Amino acid sequence: MRVRGATILAPVAVLALAACTNEARTLGPSLPQTAPAGNADPRVPAYKANLYQVAQGGRYFAWYGCSGCHDDSARGAANLSDGRWRRGGGFADVYRAIARHRPAPAYEATVPVEQLWQLTAYVRDLPAHHPEKRRRVTLDQEGEPQGSQWSGPR
Repeated sequence: MRVRGATILAPVAVLALAACTNEARTLGPSLPQTAPAGNADPRVPAYKANLYQVAQGGRYFAWYGCSGCHDDSARGAANLSDGRWRRGGGFADVYRAIARHRPAPAYEATVPVEQLWQLTAYVRDLPAHHPEKRRRVTLDQEGEPQGSQWSGPR
C-alpha cells in the first residue's frame, strides 16, 4: 500500500513544482546589466511573464513614489492602467519611458537596471490589474517606506 501512495504522490509533486515556473527567480550573473536591446530582446520574457518580477516591480513602484502621480485617479498620460502608451507599448519602449522619465527625474541615473526591468514588467502588467487587486497591493504595502520616506537600494 505504501508503494501505491508514493506512486500517486510523485506525479502530484511534479505537477506542483511545474506550476511554479512563472514565479521562478534568477540569481547571479544572468541578471540584466543593461537596458533592453529592443522589444524583441531575449531577456524580456523572463520579466514580463514572471509573477515574482512583476510583484517586485510593484513594490518599487510604491517605494520610488510612482504611485504619487500614477494612481487610480490619474488622467491622460499619467494613467498607466489604461494600456495606452504615448511612447510605445513594447517592453523596451516602456523601459525607456521610465528610465528617461519626463519631467525629471530620469530614473536611469538613480534606479538600478534590474529594478528598472522589474518596474517595466509591473507597469506593462497594470492594464490587467483590476481595481480590487490594486487596492489589495496598496494595503499590503501600507507599512513599507514609500516615495520620500524610502532611502533607496542599499
